[in-house]
Amino acid sequence: MLPRRHFLASALASIGASAAGRNPRILLRNSWAVVNIGDIAHSSGILMQLEKYLPNAEVRLWPSSVALGVDQILQRRFPKLTILKSQESIRTAIKECDFLLHGSGASLVAKKDVARWRQETAKPYGIYGITNASAEPDVIDIFNNARFVYFRDSVSLELSRKAGAHPPVMGFGPDGAFGTDLRNDAAADAFLREHKLETGKFLCCIPRYRLTPNWKMAHRQATFDATRDKRNQEMKEHDHAQLRAAIEAVTSQTRMKVLICPEDETQMELGKEMIYDKLSPAAKAKTVWRDSYWLTDEAVSTYVRSAGQFGNEMHSPILCISNGIPAIVCRFADQTSKGIMWRDIGLGEWFFDLDDEKDVARIVPAVLAMAKNPAAAKRKALAAKGRVEKLQKEVMQVLAKNL
Repeated sequence: MLPRRHFLASALASIGASAAGRNPRILLRNSWAVVNIGDIAHSSGILMQLEKYLPNAEVRLWPSSVALGVDQILQRRFPKLTILKSQESIRTAIKECDFLLHGSGASLVAKKDVARWRQETAKPYGIYGITNASAEPDVIDIFNNARFVYFRDSVSLELSRKAGAHPPVMGFGPDGAFGTDLRNDAAADAFLREHKLETGKFLCCIPRYRLTPNWKMAHRQATFDATRDKRNQEMKEHDHAQLRAAIEAVTSQTRMKVLICPEDETQMELGKEMIYDKLSPAAKAKTVWRDSYWLTDEAVSTYVRSAGQFGNEMHSPILCISNGIPAIVCRFADQTSKGIMWRDIGLGEWFFDLDDEKDVARIVPAVLAMAKNPAAAKRKALAAKGRVEKLQKEVMQVLAKNL
């Protein structure tokens, strides 16, 4: 049974919407950045779910950034969406919306904004698809006063439970990026034609530093961090040797080609230095290095034309599985626990720990198996997609009950 204050808040929100003769209004706090296609995908995936399961709801997006034309991409896909671009529009939305939904992120990213919502309104809120490593009392208090809290990995869920989190509904809920269906087919097709990559006949490979070097990003103003850079330089050969080996195996033993592509703005340079430039001439002849950053819509349109993906990133694999495309995830201790979600959705065989040399040794065989038997890999990807969609539906049902 819901606590009395939760029941009353829900009833008031419903009565308010009904009395006004209007549909419920949801304020989505998300869209953290545009320098990583995963941050863009967080909000687009949740917007797709809201459109699918709550088609009558009015949704307003409260973003941190929708630069680089991301606002236009979202608006084209979701023409009814209102994107808040001023402090006045945010103030109005806080007054007029019935429910605040905090979207996916590496933590409770908008903690201050959720606190503001609680301070300025008596209306309900929920949290969907975050990683959490904090046991701080203010974070746990926000969890406990939410209608629901869904964590995108089981490690975060267990840690939060042990820290005292006990909202009315708490569980595993997929990263919001699952379900992203943004597209830019024209751009993807033009790139593939230019580089002679055929649908279903290439794999995508994504590099990654241990710690994102924000100072290398054109759209972030960050100072050089010697400690982070030292760690990156120490580990970059270790973390990319197996990706090179996989490309060598795939290009020599199958007819597949490989596209080295980025998930964030720092990875074009890294992909060239640590993968493409170090390939043998034979492998290089069947490998394409993308030298420019792209946005989520073009990336998804490219991924769905591939036979699968492997690499050291997380959200591009999510975008693949969302569309039934096989994807292998390699992670390391320097990241958050988000990678554990691959096991949580039944893809443990495609999840590798780069800090475990036994796992490292299994990466090349797994990539080669994906390339040699794409039909079996596709079936595995579709099964995971089905599990995710079932969980998404459950989350949206809980949200609907609280509007």
